[in-house]
Amino acid sequence: MEIMEVPAPDCFSFKECLAFLGRSDQEVLHRIEKDSFYKLMKVNGELLLLKISCKEPQNPGAEQKLQIQFLVGKPSEAIAREVTLYLEQLFDWQRDLQPFYERAEQDEILQPLVKRYYGMRIVGIPDLFEALTWAIIGQQITLSFAYTMKKRFVEQFGEKVVFEKETYWLYPTVQTVAALEVDDLRQLQFTTRKAEYVIEVAKKMATGELKKEGLLQMQEPGEMHKALTAIRGVGAWTADYVMMKSLQQATAFPIADVGLHNALKVQLGWQEKPSQEQIRQMAQNWKGWEAYATFYLWRSLYDDFT
Repeated sequence: MEIMEVPAPDCFSFKECLAFLGRSDQEVLHRIEKDSFYKLMKVNGELLLLKISCKEPQNPGAEQKLQIQFLVGKPSEAIAREVTLYLEQLFDWQRDLQPFYERAEQDEILQPLVKRYYGMRIVGIPDLFEALTWAIIGQQITLSFAYTMKKRFVEQFGEKVVFEKETYWLYPTVQTVAALEVDDLRQLQFTTRKAEYVIEVAKKMATGELKKEGLLQMQEPGEMHKALTAIRGVGAWTADYVMMKSLQQATAFPIADVGLHNALKVQLGWQEKPSQEQIRQMAQNWKGWEAYATFYLWRSLYDDFT
């Protein structure tokens, strides 16, 4: 079994990120076991099954590292680069969180949350196609049913590896989904509209009309948001979610999100959920870090399950 180690940045809690990854027992794209998570990837046509855990530093002040065991596949130089890039994007490693923590210390809502979840980074969805289609699948249904639909979608059209009697899945590829018909998804309980939206996104990405690199080259978040909402089936919430989770935009703010409203209601001790106008007023203190404020508030909803 091959093993590689990747240095983690300061202000990083693998435990907190793992808590978010393990928030649903319906998840089909990774598996949590004790203090590790298992992830199937495909790099340059090669399937890789990774077991990712945190290697605690032996001495105070020493560098924290993630340990990646290759249960299937081997870490060539090119593969090691791609795995490292994936982890950087999954855990938003390139960002300095100190300015966020300094801002949060001055905010009565965020102050207790950053102390409780210190080191948690936004756990992203590096693949733009997965982020967009997962957000579309989840529109206007419960989170539980969204996971059920994703599981059906992945198991019907994704690739798998069986290792030690456990099955691990890859998200369906752009090319596979672009070739589907609406009825193929209708059989999985997709509405006609959702099926159309998912297939259209796949077709746009398959032809190169829509690319993650193209969105990231845009100069302003507003320009990125406008480009995303121009896609059929992508509204403001979906665009903000994708900007936050896949495009790593700290200013993305899904202000209409029900989970955000519920978390604020609990943190504030209010009887009713705050209005969007009230949230906008609160968010004046979060300027530049709206995505992180949202993510920490989301995390507070899972306290009962961790």
